[in-house]
Amino acid sequence: MSLQLRCLYTHRYSLALVMTMLLLAAASGDSDTAMNIKAVLGHSVTFRCPSNHSEAVERLYIQKIINDKEKFINGFYKDRDMPWNEYQIRTKVNKMDLSMEMRNVSVSDEGLYKCYIFDIGVTNPKVSDIILEVTAEYSAPTITPDCTEHRRGVSGTGMSCDLSCSAVGGYPQSTIRWTGLNPSLTNVIYNWSSAHNDSKTWTINQTITYNCDQQTNVSCAIGGAVSHTITICKTQSFPLKVIAAIAFVLVFALLLIFVVVMKCFCGRQHTPEDQSGDVNVSLTLRASET
Repeated sequence: MSLQLRCLYTHRYSLALVMTMLLLAAASGDSDTAMNIKAVLGHSVTFRCPSNHSEAVERLYIQKIINDKEKFINGFYKDRDMPWNEYQIRTKVNKMDLSMEMRNVSVSDEGLYKCYIFDIGVTNPKVSDIILEVTAEYSAPTITPDCTEHRRGVSGTGMSCDLSCSAVGGYPQSTIRWTGLNPSLTNVIYNWSSAHNDSKTWTINQTITYNCDQQTNVSCAIGGAVSHTITICKTQSFPLKVIAAIAFVLVFALLLIFVVVMKCFCGRQHTPEDQSGDVNVSLTLRASET
């Protein structure tokens, strides 16, 4: 019997709450200027309903506008239990300062909320709007260059660089900003962005072509994240194989010069006087033998 009474009580309370919501919807046009709050994806945020005296408050309802309809999030009504919903798992109401903490914020939590405060003995609530904005920092952008030399008419050769910049995991969707480049020498050749199905965070990628006029230090930024700085349009130097070949020739030439110098030096050491001394010794040995 007690279970039936409890179910009946819950049913009546739910009907009362629905009627209250309808009245709140009618009174929502009396709200003041909206309060803007920000939350980082995956972190916590606190909704604070403005009131001068919390001890005089009998009821507090916080609702979210979803598809032009209000959905109950959490609240309190004296010592009565609130009807359960999926938001109560990660929300907690503080009756003392008339606030609600929301944990593990997701992109889907972003939007307009309404806070209804009923003072004791007062029928019409105080209504305030709270706009929640969710953000997520992008990863450090990756910047990659691909520079090539090419013919530039009759004036000689020139150089151009394809630059790619990409980052993941950010919200809201952002654009890529380049630093250090002359806009008149820049052409965008590829733009791509995609939102993750579950987290709703964005992956951003862009590729541009830059026509070099001088050596340039360049970086890219997405949201508040900035890449490392790279140097492009460097003066073309000799290829490594050419440098190695030149070094080999120089070493060979030095060795050849060294051999020639040593032969000349040794030839000077072997003088005619030394040769005559050798002849005299040879004759003396022959005379002694006879």
